Amino acid sequence: MEIRYDIANSGSDLKAIQQLQQDNIPQSISPEELKAQGFVTARHDLSLLEKMNTPYPHVVARANQQIVGYTLVMLPTFSNSLPVLIPMFERIASLSFEGRPLDSQSWFVMGQVCIQKDFRGQGLFNGLYMELKARMSIDFNYVLTQISKRNPRSIRAHEKVGFQVVEEYWDQHANEQWVIVLWDWT
Repeated sequence: MEIRYDIANSGSDLKAIQQLQQDNIPQSISPEELKAQGFVTARHDLSLLEKMNTPYPHVVARANQQIVGYTLVMLPTFSNSLPVLIPMFERIASLSFEGRPLDSQSWFVMGQVCIQKDFRGQGLFNGLYMELKARMSIDFNYVLTQISKRNPRSIRAHEKVGFQVVEEYWDQHANEQWVIVLWDWT
């Protein structure tokens, strides 16, 4: 089946992203699947997904016109939109990379990546990120994201694409150990 990389460009695309997200939160999958396949943490309502989709749209993978994977673009202006992500944005604001403070650089957060179960292991993760880089590297030097330490599959996949760990921290409110990773596009 041919996979096509594209952008989210309609309300039905955003609803498909939200459904894929809902299907992959820890409450929707078994503990075994969570450990073996990974999971997503944050839940975005349709209004937030729509706001985040402008001016830089989310990147999606389509099979037969159906969304089977996505990466969400989250600019720093959305730093207070999801309580679970506020500590990450606060940490990023205080980080430096290669001796340069990130708050003086152009960066954005990849708000979440998810691939439909039947399409995992087929290169979509890499494909989504390559499309994201092609669209965003013109305006940004770095992309960052945070990953739960309980999700080693995702950490390894991000490192394979080119991300590197820049920070690890404990969030007592979420009761979660997080890893912040950065991909340098300079």
